[in-house]
This record gives sequence, C-alpha cells and structure tokens, in this order.
Amino acid sequence: MIRRTLHPLSGAAFGELAVVAMLALMCGAGVSGQTRPRAPAHAVANSEGTALPVKSLGNKNAPITMEVFSDYQCPSCGNFYENTLKYMIQDSVAGGQVYFVHRDFPLPMHPYSYMAARWSNAAAKIGKFEVVDGALFDNQAVWSADGNIERFVAAAVGPADFKRLKKLMEGCDVNPHLGVKPASFNNSGQADHGCLLDTYIEQDKQLAKQIPVTQTPTSVITYKGQRYPAMPGFVTWPILKQFFDSLMKQ
Repeated sequence: MIRRTLHPLSGAAFGELAVVAMLALMCGAGVSGQTRPRAPAHAVANSEGTALPVKSLGNKNAPITMEVFSDYQCPSCGNFYENTLKYMIQDSVAGGQVYFVHRDFPLPMHPYSYMAARWSNAAAKIGKFEVVDGALFDNQAVWSADGNIERFVAAAVGPADFKRLKKLMEGCDVNPHLGVKPASFNNSGQADHGCLLDTYIEQDKQLAKQIPVTQTPTSVITYKGQRYPAMPGFVTWPILKQFFDSLMKQ
C-alpha cells in the first residue's frame, strides 16, 4: 500500500478549490457521464474478442463518477496518475464514493500513445485493466523512449495472460501515430478490419469531441446525475478530495 502524508492546504490550494467549487455551483443540471461503447462490427472468434473492454474501477452505482480522458504518453497524464489518481483509487474508489472511468484520447504528437491504448484495451477485455494501466503510467518515461511497451505489459500480467493479450492484439502491428493510417479506419471511425481494438479508442475520441476535450488529461465529474464542467489539466489529490467531500455534503 502506498502511504502519503497530506500536509495542510496552503492559501493557493484553497484558491484552487474555490475555483473548482465555483465551477460546480455555476453549472446547471447535466447528463449522466455513462456511455457504453458499441460492440465492434467484426469481432474475433473467441469470447474475449467479443467482450467489451472494462476500463473502469469501483462501484458503478457510486454517487460520484469521474471520467478521465487521458493519453498514456502524455507527461501531465502520467503526473496526474502518479500523484492524484493512485490515491483516489486507494481512497474514494475503494471506499465506494467514486466510480472511475478511463477514456482514451491519444494525441498525434505522442508516437507510441495509440499503441499503449491498444494494450490497455486488450487488457481491459480480460479483466487486467488496472494492472496494465498502472504499468503503462509507472514506466511511461522508459517505453516512451523506444516504444517497447510489451515488456512492461508482460511483466504486469504474467505469461499466461500475456498470451491472451497477444491474441487480442493480432492485426495491431501498424502504428497510426507513426505516419501510416491503419486499414481498420473508415470514414466513420469504425473498424472494418485490421486492429479491432481501435474501435474502442475511436469511440472514446468521439465522446471527447462532444465535451469537448482539447487537452489531456481532462476530467469530467458527474454527481447524482449532474455533470459538472470539464476540468482540463492536473489537480492535486488534496484539492480533488476536498471537492469530492463538498459534493457528498450537498
């Protein structure tokens, strides 16, 4: 278990919380943040291929839902995971207050982010999202240098599950962020053939356009059916925790 001593909030921190709280109070009733992706048009033969990737943690009936649109190669996203989301998962997600949903938003400027998202989605199909998500962010600086994502995924899941992931990654050899458009895309962004996992990534990107998401990370919080304004960028765990506490008191 990761232990961390939280220091008293500074004046700047209280100011940050006030801004977040003001945004929340200014927002009217919203819509639920839960959107289920459609099944891919062409699925592989086994049941794991047809399963939807579960990129979420916690109780889906928790009062707070937090969706985070993220890029696995984005340094700010890595910082957000290491210094905020890890503690949120251990605290508010484990405690039943928050349902966490990861959304993929790989940016073209990051050459290996799309491939990392594919591995994450494959892992989410076999119930290994949490460990692969953590491995990708924990080792972000290393695999970002050479694109060797596989070794960290393999270490996180073990040999048997890695074989399952490799099966799901069939057809995913072409990296769209290295200048070649994969054959799996048609004009609607849905998968025709090639890497079937791209369907789920493209669906997350379509959701991002509706918000809209303009940078990573971007967080969208829903409390009891009310969606609050999207919060782009990094927020510290003490500030986010205080915001959650203020919501729970409403």
